[in-house]
Amino acid sequence: MPQLGKEIGRGQYGVVFSCESWSGKGPCAVKSVVPPDEKHWNDLAMEFYYTRTIPDHKHIVRLHGLVVDHMYGGGCSPAVLLIMDHLTRDLYCGLRAGLKWLTRLQIAIDVAEGIRYLHSQGLVHRDIKLKNVLLDINNRAKLTDLGFCIPEAMMSGSIVGTPVHMAPELLSGHYDSSVDVYAFGILFWYICAGHVRLPYAFEQFQNKEQLWTSVRKGVRPEKLPHFDEECWHLMEQCWSGKPSNRPLLGYVLPLLESIQVRYFQKLSSVVPSRVCTTCCSKTTPWQQMCELSVDDLQVESSLEPK
Repeated sequence: MPQLGKEIGRGQYGVVFSCESWSGKGPCAVKSVVPPDEKHWNDLAMEFYYTRTIPDHKHIVRLHGLVVDHMYGGGCSPAVLLIMDHLTRDLYCGLRAGLKWLTRLQIAIDVAEGIRYLHSQGLVHRDIKLKNVLLDINNRAKLTDLGFCIPEAMMSGSIVGTPVHMAPELLSGHYDSSVDVYAFGILFWYICAGHVRLPYAFEQFQNKEQLWTSVRKGVRPEKLPHFDEECWHLMEQCWSGKPSNRPLLGYVLPLLESIQVRYFQKLSSVVPSRVCTTCCSKTTPWQQMCELSVDDLQVESSLEPK
């Protein structure tokens, strides 16, 4: 049985603890969930199955094992303990801590790569949101919480997800993998905004029914003054009310990378001795970013989209 350390996170259905080691693994995280009903047992079984059966990917949190603890909380109710990679924090906490623009842009690329990988495996995540994006010590992102993940061929009329990130067609029960693209568009709004406050357009609603009604009518997050035009256009494409108009991740990824290169070129003009954009070395823009000094990063903060 894994030895639970300090609490490092808390969600709607469970608590995440640190764990020094388990079954020969190094430091890991343990998500403890007390399923209140059969549906939640099934969700956990799905999360375990899909996270364990798909090949490892650098932008998907790796699940090492599962244990049912019948003595959890004094034995009142059995808990499911999911043992997984230990990461530093989620994107929600990262944004609150003030992640810089180029770091946030790299996170968007990581998330898009993770979603694209799931889609290549025939899976749809269905719950892309800030708290389901975890960050490592270098602020590289991994997708987690595959409890709602399901093969595209098996999708039925079930309504799942987090209201703000849910595509309008999810409410009808007829949808495909493009619901993840819609959710990415909303996530990208937060990434570009640099904060976790609700879009003003969504703050006005008293309940999720009002939100869903308005989303079906075309209400979307507002454009903030500092948004990059190309980023804003990508958001609008991703959250299109018509699923067939949403771009594939194979289009989104190179577009994000070109935006990243554009900002690195801006940075290289300010800090030319530290950043090379001519590919003379075999380093990626992110590796170049990691080599910047504190002073360079202060310059980078001035490159926030205006």
